[in-house]
Amino acid sequence: MGLASLRSDSGSKKKRKSEKKVQFSTKVKETVAGLAAKKVIGKKRKLRSRQKKLKAYDLSALTESLPDVNSAKRADPTDLKLNSKRRQQLVLKEGSQLKGVLNHPVFQADPLGSLYQHLASTQPAVEETAKKPSKDKKRKKSKAKKAKKSVHVPRAMDI
Repeated sequence: MGLASLRSDSGSKKKRKSEKKVQFSTKVKETVAGLAAKKVIGKKRKLRSRQKKLKAYDLSALTESLPDVNSAKRADPTDLKLNSKRRQQLVLKEGSQLKGVLNHPVFQADPLGSLYQHLASTQPAVEETAKKPSKDKKRKKSKAKKAKKSVHVPRAMDI
């Protein structure tokens, strides 16, 4: 083996290494490109499925059969903001109602009875349930029973 054959072997080794490096880099680029393509495909699939779901929830056909909301809109007292003008109107209205109640003959005859009757007729009925005695009451009762059982006789103190 001569010097020339050694040089040709080292040159071919360098060529093989560089070719392997090029092949590896091309494989990496192809893999990255393939992954990017899969990612894009996955995004498109997700987008399509979202659009299908949105179509399933599309209720625009129902709006045609429902009445117009704006035409049936009422003045809801919870929606009103209470500014000074509205507050003044409310005070006048409530004041006139209070005068009417105070001047009513039933209220003048029995104020508390009429208030009770009004509340009974306007408020929902409350169901009364049998209340269980609380723990404190149970303890007091048990202490009282124990005290009755053990009769304590006072003793006189001798001095």
